[in-house]
Amino acid sequence: MTFSRRRIALLATLLVTALVVVGYLYTSSRNSHAAAPKASASAAPSASAGPAPAVKSVHSPDKVAVDETLAAGQCKARTVDANAGLYLPDPACTPGAIDPAVTQDNLASTICTSGYTTTVRAGTTQAKKLSLQQYGQTTAPSTEYDHLISLQLGGTNSVSNLWPEPNRAGAPGTTNPKDAIETRLNKAVCAHKVTLAAAQKAIAANWVTAEKGLGL
Repeated sequence: MTFSRRRIALLATLLVTALVVVGYLYTSSRNSHAAAPKASASAAPSASAGPAPAVKSVHSPDKVAVDETLAAGQCKARTVDANAGLYLPDPACTPGAIDPAVTQDNLASTICTSGYTTTVRAGTTQAKKLSLQQYGQTTAPSTEYDHLISLQLGGTNSVSNLWPEPNRAGAPGTTNPKDAIETRLNKAVCAHKVTLAAAQKAIAANWVTAEKGLGL
């Protein structure tokens, strides 16, 4: 009888000890996990489209400068509102380019002088044919071979600044919504409401929202 009581007491002691050890190990494990940094989506590498191609600087007042080589079908115009004739160029193909000869200091003798654009506009017939192929477009009477950064904003004649801009269905000619925005931005620059650089950057990034982005 005595032996049985001692045996029971020993077993009880061992059981309590085991429970204490298990509890300690469990608590330590919980604390360890709590202290470790939690994994999150931000910790993993994220895909990024990367920065938009930078606007180039090309002085070419008498001809279209071939400052980049594009393959047929490589480029695609982006549709904002087809019914309104709002299209954007492919930024990888047409990032825009400025003429370094036009600066904030000589506005009065360049883009703010009547007739300036006629002195720097180059013939673009052959270049337009190639650009249509590069953009995968067919010839249309309403398509304008457009300077993304217009000549009246110090844009230049280069492949990186020219693209075949589609127009709305049924448009009677190449006049499109971008033309009026270019003129208004020119007036804003010449009135010193915005800087030349700001206007160039805004129209190259998105001509549809350029005025709103500049607070005009």
